Amino acid sequence: MSGGIRIGGLKTGVGNNMSAINTVLGPVDTSELGFTLSHEHLATNAAGILRTFPELIDRDGQIVQAKETLKEAYDEGLRTIIDVSTIDLGRDVEMMKEVSQATGVKIVAATGNHLAVPRPFEELPPSVIADLYVREIEVGIEGTGVKAGIIKVASDAGGVTPAQEIVLRAAGQASNRTGTPISTHTWSPDRVGDQQVRILKEEGVDLNRVYIGHSNDDANMEYLLGLMDEGVWIGLDRFPGGRRAGTLLWEARTQLAKDLMDAGRTDRIMLSHDHSVPKARYGEQVQKERYEYNPDGYNFITRNVLPRLKELGASDADINQVMVENPRRFFEQS
Repeated sequence: MSGGIRIGGLKTGVGNNMSAINTVLGPVDTSELGFTLSHEHLATNAAGILRTFPELIDRDGQIVQAKETLKEAYDEGLRTIIDVSTIDLGRDVEMMKEVSQATGVKIVAATGNHLAVPRPFEELPPSVIADLYVREIEVGIEGTGVKAGIIKVASDAGGVTPAQEIVLRAAGQASNRTGTPISTHTWSPDRVGDQQVRILKEEGVDLNRVYIGHSNDDANMEYLLGLMDEGVWIGLDRFPGGRRAGTLLWEARTQLAKDLMDAGRTDRIMLSHDHSVPKARYGEQVQKERYEYNPDGYNFITRNVLPRLKELGASDADINQVMVENPRRFFEQS
């Protein structure tokens, strides 16, 4: 371990109300999640690339790199990651299983869709797509028997597109039927979370099961507090930050987390990176840039953000709340 706060000794927050969550190695009790990164990836590409153009992907290298970095993170206290890779992000649950078995890190897989909504979905009612998501939650993904533990949806700059609205409504219906939580990709400078919440409310979704991700690209407290007033959880999950032009760097993102704590919202936020191993990118130069962007990988928060939060006045109990208790509570209700 190089610097940072050792987190392996944090209590797991065991309570009286327990429930199971699907991981790639089977269901576990929420009390076993421990220190959790709420929005991550092992590797991402695009739907069908691995099968059609496998020479573009160093899958073996990705697995080796993922094992090395997650084992290092496990040794520094990490216990669970929520891998929100969907079919259009090249989801690979067999990779997740192998890496989880090798490292001890629990991995929760996702159903749902990212920004590249499949064209046929645009011609289908949300209820038909919801059936597909429910199958991946209750039966398994791609014949593997691995069951999804979260539903991922995505909208970005400019707001929710018509195709993305269909997916959002399908996700809401699947969540209503199964109790599975929803995690969203958003663009906070355009307040896209407000649109997502409106649509999910129309579907009758329990907003306590909704996590509005990427909410720390800017520091609009009025927007974030308004979202939390609706009853959702906030994902501060783009550390180190600054990769997208004009967005906050990690120091400002950490200050935003402390500002939300000071506003009495410690119990509604979660921290993560949106990290994937550098070999998930195709060119060597891009891989080099990805490593230089975040050489700490899944340990960046542990080594940098948590010590800074303590310097800003956060307590050990605050950090335990955000990194252990909140993910447990988020999944415990399902």
